[in-house]
Amino acid sequence: MSHTPQSPARHLRRLLELLAAGAPAEELGTVAAEARRNGATAEDLAEVEQATEAALRVHSTLRQHRRREAELTALFDTAGDLAALRDLDAVLRSIVRRARMLLGTDTAYLTLPDEEAGDTFMRVTDGSVSELFQNLRLQLGEGLGGLVAQTARPYATPDYRTDDRFLHTGSIDAGVLDEGLVAILGVPLLLGSGSGGQVIGALFAADRTPRTFAPDEVALLCSLADHAAIAIDTAKAMADARIALAELAEANAVIGEHSAAIQRAEESHDRLTDLVLRGGDVADVADAVAGLLKGDVAVHDGSGRPLTAVGAHGGAASGDGGGAPGGGEDGGGAAEAADLVAAAKSSRAAARAVFRDGRWVCAMLAGQELLGCLVLYGRPDLDGPDQRLFERSSVVTSLLLLLRRSVAETENRVRGDLITDLLTAPDRDPAGLVARGRRLGFDLDRPHILLAARTGGEARDRLADAAVQYLFGGGGVSAEHEEAVVLLLPPGGAGPGEAARLAAGQLGQLVGSPVTVAGAGPAAGPRAIADAHTEGVRCLRALRVLGRAGQGASVAELGFLGVLLGDHHDVDGFVTTALGPLLEYDAQRGTQLVRTLRAYFDCGGSLTRAKEDLHVHVNTVVQRLDRVQALLGPGWNTPEQALELQLALRLHLLSGA
Repeated sequence: MSHTPQSPARHLRRLLELLAAGAPAEELGTVAAEARRNGATAEDLAEVEQATEAALRVHSTLRQHRRREAELTALFDTAGDLAALRDLDAVLRSIVRRARMLLGTDTAYLTLPDEEAGDTFMRVTDGSVSELFQNLRLQLGEGLGGLVAQTARPYATPDYRTDDRFLHTGSIDAGVLDEGLVAILGVPLLLGSGSGGQVIGALFAADRTPRTFAPDEVALLCSLADHAAIAIDTAKAMADARIALAELAEANAVIGEHSAAIQRAEESHDRLTDLVLRGGDVADVADAVAGLLKGDVAVHDGSGRPLTAVGAHGGAASGDGGGAPGGGEDGGGAAEAADLVAAAKSSRAAARAVFRDGRWVCAMLAGQELLGCLVLYGRPDLDGPDQRLFERSSVVTSLLLLLRRSVAETENRVRGDLITDLLTAPDRDPAGLVARGRRLGFDLDRPHILLAARTGGEARDRLADAAVQYLFGGGGVSAEHEEAVVLLLPPGGAGPGEAARLAAGQLGQLVGSPVTVAGAGPAAGPRAIADAHTEGVRCLRALRVLGRAGQGASVAELGFLGVLLGDHHDVDGFVTTALGPLLEYDAQRGTQLVRTLRAYFDCGGSLTRAKEDLHVHVNTVVQRLDRVQALLGPGWNTPEQALELQLALRLHLLSGA
């Protein structure tokens, strides 16, 4: 039976109709076969086959677009669910269901960590038939989910049971086997992006037959996982918001009950702020707080020293708002200061005022730095609004202290340059130095106690700042000079030795390391201050040689050694008179008679210990001491001459020769 050849246009129209109807690819392939059966010429058949290939490509493209459209629709629907989020479980179930539908898998599920139990559990499943699998709990780091959580990256396995990239456990493998899963794709639920992203769970799609997941399928599941992470984070934020709203409601109730007290607190705060803006000092703030809270108020610095006080507690109020360093402090005062510092640290840790030993203490802070504390006496029944007022007062006082300290540091730097110039060349222009000091508000003609402080190691870099903090509010000035820190203090009733001891203790606390302090003066005028500095430096050296590092003293307190170090004694002449023959002999012959004599005295006259200290034979020590006797005379070892020799040896060592 013959067929009449048909025009290729008919077959091309047929291809377009099939494309328009969304026919499967198999039907598109039948058009060329039909043309062949109808006796199409070779040329027409080739044209139909080419058109069929083009139609198949269009069909594939349309299918991809439809699939992408379905994916985008699902993502938009998910975004809509999030925008109208009411029930977290419903949103997560929707996401898992869409993941299963779009990837065409047998099942999908989502896991979240259980922070209390320290493991991971199945939060939502879709398509699961195994109760064992649905109740599965995974320890952190186990299974494919553990690998996803650890690396924060998606992982896919075509056959879970044979994949050795992750840790298999009996319980997990049993659950997967009971569910019949083979191919699994897992992606992380990430909050944030990049290396700082936090994994808060994982989303999975799984098949019960082997399957290789395409990259676009992985990308789709990652997008759904991102939505799930947003849903979880949003739900948590809403829960936090509900808690915050509940707390706010409670706070509003409290505010309603105490509206009058709150209004008073606000007015009081405005009053304190206005007081500071008008140039009020710490003493003015303390006086205002005492009046507002009907109690006695004291302000102390970071080491517990009183800066000002209003009322019977804490000592007399200071007229300038600060207590000058250098004043005496007995054991009871030191214990009181230590108790206040401990209470202030407790207040800083608690971020509120604390009640200790019948008084309220509130830390004054700059960041986490403890500037000092505000202390309230006579109000053990301090209620909520008044307590908040007290705490606000500490903030205002902190700001005031911080401002004053910044000004003091700037002034101290300028005045410190003056002190450095004075110590370097006191006789160059003494009248100019005095006039310069007066322009800076510092009277060099007024008597001052001079302290020279020194420490070692890393604490050396902190000593200058500690000196500024120590002098804060006291009217003194400090400067770095010749590897030491020099402090000039107005006399406060304490002598140079007592002032040095007090400064050594408090500077040591501020820098966290022992600080040695020498005191001199009182001295007035550039030349006298420079001489006091020279005496203080000599006293520092003496304290080091005497093994008294970390202590404070003046030259007058060092006994005969201190007398020799004073300004009116020829120390070099004394050393030359006592040790001159030995020094000359050692210099000419390169011997060690001076060192041997010092070792002999240091070892209590024991030849055996001296030879061990010198690392020589005992006969060598005897021979050297015989030479000492020949040079100094037979009475060199009598008590009087031995005392002078030992003092001379100490001074010679102190000179650094």
